[in-house]
Formats: sequence, structure tokens, C-alpha cells
Amino acid sequence: MGEIEELRVFLAVAREQSFVGAARALGLPPPSVTRSIAALEDRLGLQLFIRTTRRVSLTPAGADYAAEIDPLLQGIGQATENLRDRHGDTAGLIRLNAPIAFGAEALPEIIAQFRALHPQVTFSVVLNDSFVASVDDSFDLAIRISQAPREVLSIWRKICRVDRVIAASPAYLEERGVPVHPSDLQHHVCVGHDAQGRGEVWELQSGKESHRLRVGEVLSVNSAGLMAGLARAGQGLVLLPRFMIEADLASGALVQVLPGWTPPQLWLTLYYPPLDRLPARLDLFSEHVVKSVTATRGFSVSEEG
Repeated sequence: MGEIEELRVFLAVAREQSFVGAARALGLPPPSVTRSIAALEDRLGLQLFIRTTRRVSLTPAGADYAAEIDPLLQGIGQATENLRDRHGDTAGLIRLNAPIAFGAEALPEIIAQFRALHPQVTFSVVLNDSFVASVDDSFDLAIRISQAPREVLSIWRKICRVDRVIAASPAYLEERGVPVHPSDLQHHVCVGHDAQGRGEVWELQSGKESHRLRVGEVLSVNSAGLMAGLARAGQGLVLLPRFMIEADLASGALVQVLPGWTPPQLWLTLYYPPLDRLPARLDLFSEHVVKSVTATRGFSVSEEG
């Protein structure tokens, strides 16, 4: 590992306050991070971190060093990006964060098609469902499915609406009956989605009439993919993005219910760090994501605002 790479690892550990967290952010094996820090401390003849069982923190010397080298490395990175942009070079790494379900369903084809066109671009992808709005140095791009963005500290780009539907298996509906009004849902098993598995509130509207219902008392999970699987297995009703279950709806494995009632609008949005100008590879990949997503069934292509 070169000296600049060692310094990037050092800053990542300082930022994450964890060797494992830094390894995850950088896409490196944890032992490589540990060895890199040990080599840097040995070369400097100084202890840069205080290690405890709970956290890793900077020593006074480490804090001084981080403050000195952070702007220098940012300057080197920006100079490299500027050079590549001026000469049309798209080579480099894209550090991407995306929701788990979207990543599993859409990203394999999106990345494969992009790398066929730009094989010099590499990817480090982290999937999670935690909301990412303020994109820091950990990622170059975050893809989120959420309500309309209001974040002012990051650059964001609304791509398209993400329609959601309530659906269940034919077997479940035959056994429990088809709900004709949201008030009927209290007699059904409605699978909730929550990061902590504690359930959620469904808000549904039809014209001027609205209805709220807390769901997840019987089944609550933190994975949209698992929700779809539970619905196919006849375990209840789910509220999911249409793109996730489009094939199930087309095949009849799942059936949409309450089509006249809509939940709050979600958007597919791209978030970027607050850069003056996007690197060429990031600009190209963003346009590729837009074209790929808006050509996919299950997404609404019309933009607003």
C-alpha cells in the first residue's frame, strides 16, 4: 500500500472511529486496515490512535496530523479529477450507496451495462436501507427511494416517481377475503416494514378521504425483499414499490388490492457530495442510471419539481 493510500486509510479510521468501519467504507479487509495504521505509526514514530474495546480515537498527535493532511489529500483528489475531466478520462472508482431492494433488483444490470461501455470505471457498492441525504466522503453517489428531498447540504436530483401498491397472494385473498376499503385492513395481516422491525403506519388517500393504519403487529421486518417473499407465501398484505413485484403481478403470483387508494408519493433520488462539478465518470453513470430506471417497468417516468 502506497503512502497516499495509507493516509486515506488513516483518515477513514479517524472518521469512522473504527478499524472495521473504515474497512467497510473503503472496501478493504479489516486486517489490511490494521496493518496500514501500524505501518504508518511505525514510520512516523508516533501513536496516532488510542484503541479501546469500544472505540478508536485520535491521540493529540493523530488529531494534529489529520487536520494537516485532510485538506492536502482533498486537494490531490480534486487535482486528479480536474485533470481527468479536462482530458475526458472517465477512469476511477465510484463509491455507491443504494437501498437493498433496489440494489438487488436493478443494480446488477445497470452496473453491468455501464461497465460494458466504460470498463475503466470500478465500483464499491454498499447496500442498506438507512436514509442517506448528506453524502460525505464515504460515498460519491447515494440512490434513495423516499419522499421528496428537502436536504440543503447535499446536491440532489429527483429522477422519477416510485409507485407503490398493496398486494397479496390469491391464496391469502381467497382465505381472508378481498378488502374493499382501508377500514377492512384491520381484519387482515398487514406486513410492516421498519428498520427495527417495530411496524409502520400506512397512510392511504382516495380523493379527499384519507385513512391511517398501524401495521406490523403480526409480521414486521426490515427487508422489502422478505416482505415480497412473505406475500408470495400467503402470509399477508404488503405495501411495496411496484418495480419490486411487477413480475409477480404480471404472473398472478400477487394481486393488487385497493387500487383506488394511494400512499404518499415516493421518489427515486440521486444524492451527491457538495461538489462544484461532478467527475466525468459520476456524471456519465448518473445519466446511465436515469435512462435505465426510466425504461424499467414499475417506475413512473414523469418528473415534477
